[in-house]
Amino acid sequence: MTSRSTISAPKIAAWAMACVLGLSAAPGFAQVPANLTTALADPARPAADTARDAARHPAELLALAGVKPGGKVVDFIIGGGYFTRILSAAVGPTGTVYAYQPAEFIKFQAKYGEDLKTVAAAYKNVTPLDGSLIGLDLPDGLDAVITVQNYHDLHLKPFPTDTAAKVNAEVFKSLKPGGVFLVVDHYAADGSGLSAPDALHRIDIAAVKSEVEAAGFKLAVESPLLRNATDPRTASVFDPAIRGKTDQFVLEFVKP
Repeated sequence: MTSRSTISAPKIAAWAMACVLGLSAAPGFAQVPANLTTALADPARPAADTARDAARHPAELLALAGVKPGGKVVDFIIGGGYFTRILSAAVGPTGTVYAYQPAEFIKFQAKYGEDLKTVAAAYKNVTPLDGSLIGLDLPDGLDAVITVQNYHDLHLKPFPTDTAAKVNAEVFKSLKPGGVFLVVDHYAADGSGLSAPDALHRIDIAAVKSEVEAAGFKLAVESPLLRNATDPRTASVFDPAIRGKTDQFVLEFVKP
């Protein structure tokens, strides 16, 4: 990944605006590189995954994160491994994907651990990580860390109140200068602060920006790619009326 640490502030602003404008034209997004279109066409991907592509726009998201062949990336809280599989093909045999599933999640539901083992066994360039969120230790020299629909989990009640701050600090430390921290999550109501993560599995975008920037990151892009104005942002993301159709924010943070 090309470092952006030497780019002037005006150029960063212009580049960010160009990215936002390009992404807002979804589903067509000309800037998606060949490694990502090829990754999505990988026949090894489960049919259940490919069926979700139209709604999740994975190629556009990973293009925004700058995922390239040979890259070193973390899929942070992988869930069932949807993005891990795409990342594996996108970075190719010379790249590495670290698939992180927190020990706390695995303890809560054994399937999380089974999914981690399944994905890691299927892809040679995927390295499983299953340490605790408390005292998180990621590999250094990363090009990107990607977390999709999971940042709010850092504020669930079982975790200490400083969990998000410590995770953000560790991500910052582990990224190369110019590295990307891509955060995608479900919108909570503006001004709701940290009241929604437990009840609704959403989070206020302002809280995320404040926390991540406090770790030293600079917000480079706020993309409208996954916006859905019909979502009132007041129901749980698991409510059948809105599940799979939530209003989501996409934030690209860069380590200077």
